[in-house]
Amino acid sequence: MSEDAQRWRTWILAFGFWTLLALSFAIRMVLSGIAENEAMSWQRAFAWNFPNFYLWMLLTPLVGWLGRRTAARGWPRFFAVHVPVSIGTAFLQTTLMLLIYWPLRGVVAKPISFDQLFREEFIYLFHLALLTYWLMLVVLRGMESQRRLKDERLRAARLETQLVQAQLQALRTQLQPHFLFNTLNAISALALADPAQAKLMIARLSDFLRLTLEEHHSPQVPLSRELQLLECYLGIQRVRFQDRLSTRFDVAADTVNAAVPNLILQPLVENALRHGLLAKTAGGVLRVSAAREGETLRLRVEDDGLGLPQEGSAEGIGLGNTRARLRVRFGEAAALHLLRRPEGGTCTEVRIPFEEYAA
Repeated sequence: MSEDAQRWRTWILAFGFWTLLALSFAIRMVLSGIAENEAMSWQRAFAWNFPNFYLWMLLTPLVGWLGRRTAARGWPRFFAVHVPVSIGTAFLQTTLMLLIYWPLRGVVAKPISFDQLFREEFIYLFHLALLTYWLMLVVLRGMESQRRLKDERLRAARLETQLVQAQLQALRTQLQPHFLFNTLNAISALALADPAQAKLMIARLSDFLRLTLEEHHSPQVPLSRELQLLECYLGIQRVRFQDRLSTRFDVAADTVNAAVPNLILQPLVENALRHGLLAKTAGGVLRVSAAREGETLRLRVEDDGLGLPQEGSAEGIGLGNTRARLRVRFGEAAALHLLRRPEGGTCTEVRIPFEEYAA
């Protein structure tokens, strides 16, 4: 909403509020007059209440502006400003209200001069106006405090979001040099032994980098897009492993549109290939699966390779980076586990909150 539209909306709401207030007081005056057998016409009730409340509506911006200007100046300065201003405002509002009421009051049962009306009503109206000023000041200061608190919370939330995004981006950018270093090493080894295969790996590396650059600013992608990136990455690795690598995907239909961190699977697959299947002389099988379990999305990367060493596996850059990304993005709601498969090999399992991807 534009600033002008917001200003008009505020004035319309203020006009409606003060109109309803004036109308309710006018109705009360008429009904009270009927109950006490005193004549009180609608004209007099309207002439008395509407000028009174509409004048306060016009004075509200002044009271609010002074309240904001003195909010952080200390109590001595606050009272030094508002005591004389409240007296002057109450005097001005009361005088204007009686001047407006006088020609609009209509026929009254007892003729009265303006001087007499002023003397009889001024003290009562002045005290009421003084009280109204301070009540408005308290309410407006409270509203301003709430607005500032809301703005501060919004600003803090934005800063926190920006910090998290910066952390995620920094962690994500660590993956590219790590992955490129390993891939270029493989290309270098093939360059002399098998130039055709090296050329094919360079082409697939180019495709992979193009896809990752397209999602460069996306902290999350749908799982279907993540699997597309993974398939492109595995195309590179198939050149490297040749006929020693078989891949299988077992992805539940209700998970393909789930939101996942960008490039969350690639380092898990790279870890499985490097530590599980690369040193295996026979062919190996890599299996990637995704399933929904209630409000949790479970992702698994399994291999039938050498398995975890008895003393445990030290985390490299890929797994450590992935664990850090999950912690920054989801906190305690996410988990990453390395498990030994009973039939041999390793299973890397990631659990994150399930949510549909919104473009």
